[in-house]
Amino acid sequence: MNHPLWQPSAAQVAASNMTALMRLAARQYGADLSDYAALHAWSVDEPEKFNKLIWDFCGVIAERRGDIVLEHRERMPGARWFPQARLNFAENLLRRRDDGIAIEFWGEDRVRSRITFGELYHEVSRLAQALRASGIKAGDRVAGYLPNLPGAVIAMLAATSIGAIWSSCSPDFGVQGVLDRFGQIEPRILFSADGYFYNGKTIDVLPRLAQIVAELPSVEKVIVIPYTQRSPDISGVARAVDVHAFMAPFRMRPIEFAQLPFNHPLYIMYSSGTTGVPKCIVHGAGGTLLQHLKEQSMHVDLKKDDRLFYFTTCGWMMWNWLVSGLASGATILLYDGSPFIGNGRLLFDFADATRMTVFGTSAKFIDAIAKAGLKPRATHRLDSIRVSTNSARKVVYEKYYRPNNYAFEDIIESLKVVRRHGGWSSINYFVFPGMTDSVEEYEALRKLIRETGLNMIQWRNFNIDPDWYLGQIGLPDTQEFLGVRQVMDLLKEEFPGLKYGYFNPPKERFTGDFERDFAHS
Repeated sequence: MNHPLWQPSAAQVAASNMTALMRLAARQYGADLSDYAALHAWSVDEPEKFNKLIWDFCGVIAERRGDIVLEHRERMPGARWFPQARLNFAENLLRRRDDGIAIEFWGEDRVRSRITFGELYHEVSRLAQALRASGIKAGDRVAGYLPNLPGAVIAMLAATSIGAIWSSCSPDFGVQGVLDRFGQIEPRILFSADGYFYNGKTIDVLPRLAQIVAELPSVEKVIVIPYTQRSPDISGVARAVDVHAFMAPFRMRPIEFAQLPFNHPLYIMYSSGTTGVPKCIVHGAGGTLLQHLKEQSMHVDLKKDDRLFYFTTCGWMMWNWLVSGLASGATILLYDGSPFIGNGRLLFDFADATRMTVFGTSAKFIDAIAKAGLKPRATHRLDSIRVSTNSARKVVYEKYYRPNNYAFEDIIESLKVVRRHGGWSSINYFVFPGMTDSVEEYEALRKLIRETGLNMIQWRNFNIDPDWYLGQIGLPDTQEFLGVRQVMDLLKEEFPGLKYGYFNPPKERFTGDFERDFAHS
């Protein structure tokens, strides 16, 4: 393959977190970083400066950072990051406490729920108090035998706010699989659901849970989160208590976040177990936080109010990665169950309904839906679409973008599909005087609007070297020009319903009504 499958537009690059980080590096350290390769090389050559920069850019919350970024750099292993720092992982994930949606959850097609950032903080506060009252302290192990529920996130945050170490397994693990893992770490508290849904079936976990607890003498209390039943009978499970009863004596109060060393243990995860009993893998709080913030803010370009999804279970490390999206102020989208229920459409229904901005999954899933003949673009409503283009003409567009799998015809088809399904369509249209206002471009733009029923044009100044650009697209020197203002006026006269505006409104204006929120005229 000679060309990438996708690459960002010039406007997307300019507005990215990575570009902002490079600007910050220039201001703080005088680093001349013009592109990703330069940033990567600088991060390797100057790891202390780079990681301090990530800390600052992402706004890590800490009691203190200290003056030393990297101790014993020459040692590997043996080097230590931020040895003087004191922080709490959960505090960084709970920084946002407003009425925005923190977690949106679907349990197959049976259970749906939402939790705001304020409600999440409230529930973590109560559960953390209950755990402290049970004697849980920093360094204790707390385990979850849980589906991918909001309750799993709350339990993890409550435990880590105290400084306890979290470990989890998916409930589809058998008894021995759980014992092979949790038997090594000896948890004092075990969280579990009463059951889970998979492929339309309800699976009762309580009989397995009773066997597991009988073989784990370290467990002092089993906290059961009702999921498949409103009031499950937990009498057969030793030392079990319903989570609501466990939390009932406590009311919300400011969380006492334990301030701990940068490398204090946070998670215990496990190897696959292919060569024997699964091996424990310990991840430190500060390193996990900084790495996840770096990956999500830089490589995913995750921002506040993004809606982050990854198809995972609590038994895979991607669950731990997903929940860290809260630290960026993003909504995390949780799904539990089979990805192929509903003829393979349910995850795309989920994406539609939640206005998902990041869809994380595996290559195997993509291959499976392709083999099943699913075409999500044609079957789902797609509330809105914005495409970026430098021209309404195929020859100009493809000379600049050099697409591999998303050609000019795909732009047109995408806009048509969205409009057929009642969605809102807009183009991020790069304005280049002397090209955008040519008669040829004007006529092509008229044709595009007629064919697609376009709702809005976002007119964007195209700040690029004119000689290079005109050379790239091979534009002849002799053309008839109308002037950009006249082009805009002529289009409005012919298409009075066409809006001019912007895609990203101020937060206070956002209501979900595209015409009202995004358009100027």
